[in-house]
Parts: sequence; C-alpha cells; structure tokens
Amino acid sequence: MRPTKMSLAVSVLLGTTAASLASAGTVEFLEAPVPRTDAEKRAILTSEYAVLDGVRIPMPYRTILRSGDSGTNDPAGGVFGQLIDINGNPLLAEDGSSFISSDNDFSSLLPGEQDIVYMVSHFESRPGGLYLTEMRQNPLNGILTAERTRPLDLSDANGGWVHCAGSVTPWGTHLGSEEYEPDAKQWRDGTISEYNAAMASYFNASPSDAATVMNPYDYGYVVEVEVDSFENATVRKQYAMGRVALELGYVMPDRKTVYLSDDGTNVALYRFVASTPGNLGAGTLWGAQWKAVGPQQGMGSAKLNWINLGYATAEQVKEWIASYRFEDIFDEVEPDEGSGSCPDGFTSINAGHEDGDHQCLKLRDVNQDGVIGWDDELIASRLETRRWGAMQGMTTEFRKMEGITFDADHNRLYLAMSEVDRGMLDFGRVGRDGVYDKYDIGGPNHIALPSGNVCGAVYALDLDSNYTAWNIWGLVQGTPMTADYGASVDSPDYDGINKCDVEGIANPDNITYVANYDTLIIGEDTGSGHQNDMVWAYNLTSRELTRIQTTPYGSETTSPYLSNINGFAYLMSVIQHPYGESDGDKLEDPADARGYTGYFVFPL
Repeated sequence: MRPTKMSLAVSVLLGTTAASLASAGTVEFLEAPVPRTDAEKRAILTSEYAVLDGVRIPMPYRTILRSGDSGTNDPAGGVFGQLIDINGNPLLAEDGSSFISSDNDFSSLLPGEQDIVYMVSHFESRPGGLYLTEMRQNPLNGILTAERTRPLDLSDANGGWVHCAGSVTPWGTHLGSEEYEPDAKQWRDGTISEYNAAMASYFNASPSDAATVMNPYDYGYVVEVEVDSFENATVRKQYAMGRVALELGYVMPDRKTVYLSDDGTNVALYRFVASTPGNLGAGTLWGAQWKAVGPQQGMGSAKLNWINLGYATAEQVKEWIASYRFEDIFDEVEPDEGSGSCPDGFTSINAGHEDGDHQCLKLRDVNQDGVIGWDDELIASRLETRRWGAMQGMTTEFRKMEGITFDADHNRLYLAMSEVDRGMLDFGRVGRDGVYDKYDIGGPNHIALPSGNVCGAVYALDLDSNYTAWNIWGLVQGTPMTADYGASVDSPDYDGINKCDVEGIANPDNITYVANYDTLIIGEDTGSGHQNDMVWAYNLTSRELTRIQTTPYGSETTSPYLSNINGFAYLMSVIQHPYGESDGDKLEDPADARGYTGYFVFPL
C-alpha cells in the first residue's frame, strides 16, 4: 500500500475556510488494498490511516445503521429501511414478513441542538423510503450513535420513488431525488412495465392495478426535507424544478442556482434558477445543449448553450399533475419506416431514459383554451421535461449521468458519467461493430464521439460569475482492459474478472469535492468493471488517484459527501445492496446482504 501526498489546507479539507494557501499542509492516505482473496472480497477494506500535517489519523469505517437495524434508544421500534404503505403500515414480503430494503443510498447529516445530529437517509426502492435518524455525537471523538429512527411520511405526495443521490442545501435542508421517472406513455398504451408497476404496493394494490392507482406524473422530482426535531420534519417535492430521472440536485452558493443530473440513456443536464434565494418553489428551468469544440476524441469537449424551458411554480405543477396525462400534452405518430423522418408539424427527437427512443411529437392545446401557447409549453416543460426540452433543442444524448459536486476553489462543477457510450458516440456502441442508429436517429446528434469508454469518466464544467456552466470537458476516466469496454485490444493484464484497471475508476457514480484540498472523492457503481466497488481520492493537481475504500461483492458505493459538524468532519459512505448487483451466488448468510450506512470521521 503506497502513501499518496496531496497539498492542501487541512482545516479546509475538513470543512472550514482557509485564509490563504499559506496555511496549506499535507495529507497522505495509506492506500486501501485491492481485494484479492475471497475473504477480502466479502469485507470492507479501507485506508488504514491518513496523515494530516504530520499527524496520523486512523480511518476505520464506522457503521451508523445497517438495513433492518433500530436505534439504541427507540421505544417505538423503528426499523431502518422498513418500507411503508400510504397509511404508514409496513409493506409485507411474500413470506409475510416486513419488507426491509437493502438499497441504502444518500444520507445527509444535519446538526441539531447541542450533541444531536440528524440523518436523513434514502432507500432506492419502489416505493421509496426516506428515514430520519436521531444520533448522539461524542464530543471527544465525534463518533455518532443512532438513538432512534423512523420513516418519513410522503402520503401527501402519493409516496416517494427510487430515492437516489442527494445533497445538503446552503440553508441546511436535505435535498433528495426520485430517479428513473415512470414513462407516462405506458399508461396511455396500457403497457406498464414491471419496474413501474411495483409502486402499486404503496397503495395496497397489485401490479396489475397500477394503471388505476398510480399517476406517473407524481414521481421524478427533487424532494426537500427540513428537520426541526425528530418529531417534526417537513417533506416537500419541489415540482417547479421539473420531472426527470433525477440523480440529484445541487444548489450553488447563490442559494438559487441548482444543477440537476438525469440518469439513464439519452438523458440531459438541467439548471434551475429560483426566483427567491433559499426557496425552490418557483423559478426558471434550463436545459443544456452540447456545442462540440474542435475535433472530438476521448471524453470530448464542448461549449454549453442553455435552452430556456420557462418559469413555473410548485402550486401550478401540482394542479397540472392532477389534470393532465400524456395524451393531453402530445400528439404522437410513428416515424416513417423507410426514411425515419417525421410528418410535417411533428418534431423529431430521440430521448430516454430507458434507452434511445426516436419519437415524433406535437404539442397539443393542453388546457383546451383554443390556443396552443406558452401555458401549454409550461405544462409540457414540467410534466414531460426531457421530451419537451429535446423538442426545443436541448441535448438528450448523455449516457448514465450521475453525481454532481461544486468546487469553489476553481468555480467549477464536476459531473460523473458512469459510461461514455450509446448516444454520446456517433451512431455507435463501444466494443460493437456496425452502425447503431437507435441512439442518434431522429435526434440532432450533438455528441458524436468517435469512440467511448464503458469504464466511464468524470467531467468538469467551468462556471461564470452567475454560476452558469459555459463549457464541459473530460477530467478523468477509467482504463478499459477489454475491447468491449473501450480498449483498442484486450489487455494482457486483464485478470478475467475486472474489465477496468483496478488502479483506476470504474463507472463513477456519486462524487464530492473537498474544499481547498484540490481533491475529488469518487464513488463507483460498477458490475463487471470492478468486481468490488471502490471509493477514490483524486488529486486535481497531481492527477493521482488513491483508493481509500473497497466494498463487498455486489455492492454499490453511494453517498460520498462531506459535512462539518461541531468540530468534526464526516465523509459519508453508504454501501448499497451487498451481493445484490452481482455475485449473488456467493451469499452465504442472508444477514450479509443488508446495506450499510456509515462514515469516516476526522477531527478538526
């Protein structure tokens, strides 16, 4: 294991503000090993220690709760990850037991009074789960102990959906997400997928009744949680921000500009600008347009143009959700079978999220006032955000857009792209011969890279003084070991297990920036790329990656996020669904499949 040095201001790494680089120190992480044995691949391996300004700080991974746990002082018996129905009753598994999700995801830390710290946690399920946990912070070492936990009630919004990544707002609220919004066309056509129909259980109905008990426009939004106490927490969906396969929203320091990432295939990047700082209930939504710069190679680079999708309020959108369906918003016809073109009056787009989808759409007189105008456009912009944005010229060609984080040191965003493939290529697929028009036909083909990388990449976006991203360029990418992952030929070092080099990233997912450390923390969500998902520290100056954690078989690393509370800095690290994404045959004890919600702690 090699130590890696990085120049930084130690106080700032851990969440404070340094006056100048004169106070910079050094940090060294003893690199976590690559798991090689079966025992190592079942374990959580971490850096043994970090050295901050010459002081060695141990780095054990500390678990707060695993799915199925309760707090240490919880007379009500709250069970972490137990999913509930619209009446607040436990959902039941096939054997009659309570259904407990192991899909732990983003967890925020929010300071309370004195030594109380609150945690709001996601469970990435259908129905989704949000949990509030009250913890005690040890004032001597910062260790957090869960006292009690409970599910948050989303019944006023007809439940929560696939809560994925998140962030904490500058005003101290939890900002969550709803990923992979259900396709409203399925309700029109009577072809609701098994994935979407699973939400019917929230309404105590069977999947076959999904068409009657579910409204697809209820899901796909930013979810904000304000915590006053364990007993008093307010949950609100921020409908004005649009409806997409939301990975997360991230608020800029101006307290009104928010970047939204859209997960899946043929998806988009969005920017929301609130009309009032600190209030996300009304504002203008924008969609990014990729304008390629120079010869495209590698990860590609572009200027960004922003398409205005209009101003709306949460109250308006709630009314629209109750009033309109897909067939009220769009007329649709099939593209010409020969030419692939759309008839006059219809706009040709190719947009996901499930996969590339060439569509011919025309906006209807949605509110039936006899005129097709701006109000109809606004309804489309919030209920069918990706489709309407594509119709206005927004780029819908990104593949597996994931985490976002902000770097105030360079006034820059970082954006994880789990794969550089499909719509991002020029009528192609990584590792496959021939023409793949599924992802580009019918669309503008803004992103036309000649080759891709299934190991994925992290992009940088430079911002202007108003926090508007004006360009995008590749920062760091994984190293494919096989041709089907993006290598020119299979590498002689390919071990037959890890299709991406274990000395580099594979399928980056959630990320967080360490202020004034010049350091980016990168988590992975990978299957064949790495058998064991990893968390990395990437130094932006040296461009050196240091592995700081690996996770058990079949896990996903989620929720890397930094918080500074009462003199201690916390790097959150959540281990989702062990043995659940791959290597399920290696599970020996069902208890080992429970997710972990935990952290690393550093004294300031």
